[in-house]
Amino acid sequence: MFIYPERALVNRPLPKNKVYANARPSRSLKQQFVGNVEEIVWKYKLASTTLRLPASQGIEEIQIFSIALRTAELKEDVLRALDRAIPSLLFFELNHQRRIRFAAAYKRMSDAAHDKQFVAAYYLTPWQDAGAPREPLPVAIDMAALYEQMLYRHMIASGLCLQPRPGETLEGTAERGARIRAQMLACRRLESRVRREEQFNRKVEINAELRQAREILVDLQSGESS
Repeated sequence: MFIYPERALVNRPLPKNKVYANARPSRSLKQQFVGNVEEIVWKYKLASTTLRLPASQGIEEIQIFSIALRTAELKEDVLRALDRAIPSLLFFELNHQRRIRFAAAYKRMSDAAHDKQFVAAYYLTPWQDAGAPREPLPVAIDMAALYEQMLYRHMIASGLCLQPRPGETLEGTAERGARIRAQMLACRRLESRVRREEQFNRKVEINAELRQAREILVDLQSGESS
């Protein structure tokens, strides 16, 4: 998604056993790592030393990880395990057969144990050609502002039609984004029920539910508080 400066390049492989040691994944999650993940590489470190931006609000660094996939499907549990294992703000680049997509979740850092850190729902962009043009990093006055702008770009690119609201915090926007995603899923399920329903009266009832669900979705996506 973004063009990163060469001075921020790390390009260091991350062994899976280090992730296991810190995230303590279940057996099934380990199987997902083995079956779906070819390689994990720590690509870039965005920090005061590499970007010349001051730390702010406890945010000193942002890490970019590249994940080479064996399959196009990857469950969020794998990304969440990495977020639990690494006490920093993370953005992911997922690569599979010369295609790429980007993923990130709102993560609230704390001084507690790694498994106590809050990681919200993930925002994933559609697959695109790996050589597609990238955009410059957002202009920001400090690391906190950079993180907010980067995450917001991920929210927009994920297709949520998420409009900013005056005075809304990043955490509030992330929470609303998760609600939008859930509401989109609810609408798709109702649309499927309408298509399958054969009884006219029942179809009318489901259509009424669908209209109401769509109204809720539009309200969540709007730039104004309801």
